[in-house]
Amino acid sequence: MHRLGQVNSNIKHQGVKMASKKVLAIVLAGGEGKRLMPFTADRAKPAVPFAGGYRLIDFALSNLINSGYLQAVVLTQYKSHSLDRHISETWRMSTQLGNYIASVPAQQRMGKSWFLGSANAIYQSLNLIHDARPDIVVVVGADHVYRMDFEQMVRSHINSGAKATVAAVRQPLSMANQFGVIEVDESAESDAGTAHRISAFIEKPDSTPGLTDDPSQFLASMGNYVFDADALEAALEHDSLREDTEHDMGGDIVPYFVGRGEAFVYDFTTNDVPGATDRDRNYWRDVGTIDSYFDAHLDLVSPLPVFNLYNSSWPIYTRQSISPPAKMVRGNTDTAGTALDSILSSGVVVSGGAVENSVLSHDVYVSSGARVMDSVLMDKVSIGEGAVVRRAILDKNINVPAGATIGLDPDHDRRRGYKVTESGITVLGKDQHVPAPDERDKELARAALADPLPAGTR
Repeated sequence: MHRLGQVNSNIKHQGVKMASKKVLAIVLAGGEGKRLMPFTADRAKPAVPFAGGYRLIDFALSNLINSGYLQAVVLTQYKSHSLDRHISETWRMSTQLGNYIASVPAQQRMGKSWFLGSANAIYQSLNLIHDARPDIVVVVGADHVYRMDFEQMVRSHINSGAKATVAAVRQPLSMANQFGVIEVDESAESDAGTAHRISAFIEKPDSTPGLTDDPSQFLASMGNYVFDADALEAALEHDSLREDTEHDMGGDIVPYFVGRGEAFVYDFTTNDVPGATDRDRNYWRDVGTIDSYFDAHLDLVSPLPVFNLYNSSWPIYTRQSISPPAKMVRGNTDTAGTALDSILSSGVVVSGGAVENSVLSHDVYVSSGARVMDSVLMDKVSIGEGAVVRRAILDKNINVPAGATIGLDPDHDRRRGYKVTESGITVLGKDQHVPAPDERDKELARAALADPLPAGTR
């Protein structure tokens, strides 16, 4: 695994921390991800590819590893084969030192039902906590893009005296109806200085009061939690006996602790990750929709990116491809292959085509005269001569024939059976067929190719 041998250099005060409190990490990776269809038609949401070579789960696991938490279990359920394979092939820890990342499927340990919710997933996996005997349990989601030092959150949890701590990210008030909203008692600041007791936890309210230091923002739950292990077990046992529950960590377990006055919030803006820039500090994206997934990719490609993949002090680990280096070469018409403000993964060949403001995954091929703009292409996508792709996401193994177009005319795309979001992003699923160009394609391609290339690609 890329640079895993250097991970110890990223772990601050590991010996002191681990000696005082034993921590087990649980990654909730069973999400179905319906809003990311068709990318989740054949894979779990945490296994969806991202940024040219990663899987979404790599961000959660990298944050845990870089934080010094080297014992983790990943709870899986929905279409988990590619996720399980990725974990087994990528996330190999030193068992000699007692470290592990283990993928754990639903096992029906508490009856004949599968996981009924995120809380029930942990309840049915209490044997993992009993075996590890941790003092602290860190619970994280597996489908967000961000960097976070969980050791700082755990330290805040311990200093506050909380039984449960919820990580929160600041969001505009206009987005309150999209998140679990955390309201705090700001008069009850803890000794940690970064935590306040939670006075209310409300799922997707129509409105909420703004923060005292910034009335335009509120605290939204990140889906990351820290618990005292015994308190978490008691809460899960209590939840399992209730009939009026969704067995959800945010909807049921957090309110349980809030009602007892034992839940504190950890403000993500206080988290200091080594190597962070002023531009990408405290970056966090929920990529649960096609639009947010697309936007998160475009956050990566500028010279000063909103999220910086090149932070060697806090690397994002993943499985390395065996593909050859990327290259841009002249095509069969002697036109130079070019790329501007784009990410090109290993194996990419731009042969006389032009790529602009896009992310190309492993082994993508762009032919002479073709143009790819504002798009995300996953592994082994092939763009034929003179084809044009704009504002589109193409899953693996798609062959775009010479002269075809995708993303230039939403109505034309819909007539051909492609998914188009309300914002106009055209989406093709894995192995989806692209027909030979018709007269409308040829018209669209001629117009698009007639536009001058941006400065720097000519």
